[in-house]
Amino acid sequence: MGEPGVWGEVTAGLRVSRPVLVARLLELDAAGVLTTAHVRAGGQVGGVTARTVWRWLEAARTEGRVERRRRARLELSDQAWEVLAQAGGNVAVLHRNVKQAGGRVPSLASLYRVVHRDLQAGRVLPDRAVVRRKREEQQTRHALADLALAGDAAKATARGLPHPATAAAGGPAEESGALVGVALPAGAQLVRTLSVRAVAEAVGQAMAVQGAVCVFGDPGRGKTVAVRMALHEVPPGWKVTWVPVPVRPSVAGMRRAVFDALGLPGRFPHTSALADASVAGALGEARVLVVDEAQRLPVPCLEYLQSLWDHPDARVTLVLVGAGSERALARLPQLASRIGAWQEVPRLTGAEVAAVVTGFHPLWRTVPAPDLTWIDRSCAHGTFRTWAALTAHLQNALLTTCDASVDRALLGRLFKRIAPPL
Repeated sequence: MGEPGVWGEVTAGLRVSRPVLVARLLELDAAGVLTTAHVRAGGQVGGVTARTVWRWLEAARTEGRVERRRRARLELSDQAWEVLAQAGGNVAVLHRNVKQAGGRVPSLASLYRVVHRDLQAGRVLPDRAVVRRKREEQQTRHALADLALAGDAAKATARGLPHPATAAAGGPAEESGALVGVALPAGAQLVRTLSVRAVAEAVGQAMAVQGAVCVFGDPGRGKTVAVRMALHEVPPGWKVTWVPVPVRPSVAGMRRAVFDALGLPGRFPHTSALADASVAGALGEARVLVVDEAQRLPVPCLEYLQSLWDHPDARVTLVLVGAGSERALARLPQLASRIGAWQEVPRLTGAEVAAVVTGFHPLWRTVPAPDLTWIDRSCAHGTFRTWAALTAHLQNALLTTCDASVDRALLGRLFKRIAPPL
């Protein structure tokens, strides 16, 4: 009778984990020397019964498992927490919602335990008003994404213009009226080309997720005009801010440029902390921040823009525009990796030229299609800015020269005014 007590005193301070104990017993079993005494002793140092040790060994032999089988932990999704917040924390309402959704339905008591567990762990039940506002914002974002894909057709129908699919086949859809920041020759009108629609789609999808987009391409292809057309009619509640990039920009210069572009009241603060606080407050509204000529930005200025975009309270869609802006972003990989869309504005193709320029200005509707192709190959090379400059020069020549006619001789002389000397 004394031996068990002595043995109990010896093993009282010994505690072996299940994996270590099972591994040692399996070694003895493989050697063919495992006995019931080993199992009983293992149960004592493991703090369990011998029967439990035999079950552990069986699980290790058949399943290869030496750890305790983990139970599936019940977790509530973010959507379930939103339902709970809308119900003012009423778990019974959440339970009814889960039952209506179908699938695996935990008991009401289990839901109470899970909610209590997560709240004790630090989960905060959101305010009802906050949840409602976030849901409305999400619906607006989805609507923006849909508008980015289908907005051209809706706008064309509202204005009595051809559907984009028809326009792509028979000619581009036209944008009547002037656009702020865009200078056009007299009588000209904006043209919604395939590139413009692609930019509008990329910007619209970026707005839907408050992301970032880079619009790039060679000079004169119409990048800025495409972005202005895309942002000409934004949904209610959104603001568009164009930030001009200073020559040889510094972080201090960019901070001042953003402050002035936002139109913040008062004088520019005398410390960077106060200026950043004012800017961060203004960026709490849904806003598209467009940075034109982004190729000028050095890495510190790009880091400053990234800090504005990453601010926890900011609701900003960042649009970086410029010839070479994609190369500038390559210097800051942590920002480049977050660009949601890299949208290039290419040259006008030969098939596009006739439809685009005749839609741009009625003057070109009198020029035969072969001559338009010759102009593009000889001078414009698919660059829209060159076509606009040539339109202004041709207009002036026809107004100031008697009996002037649009022929190759006149156009050849005008080419020399547009092309720089080689």
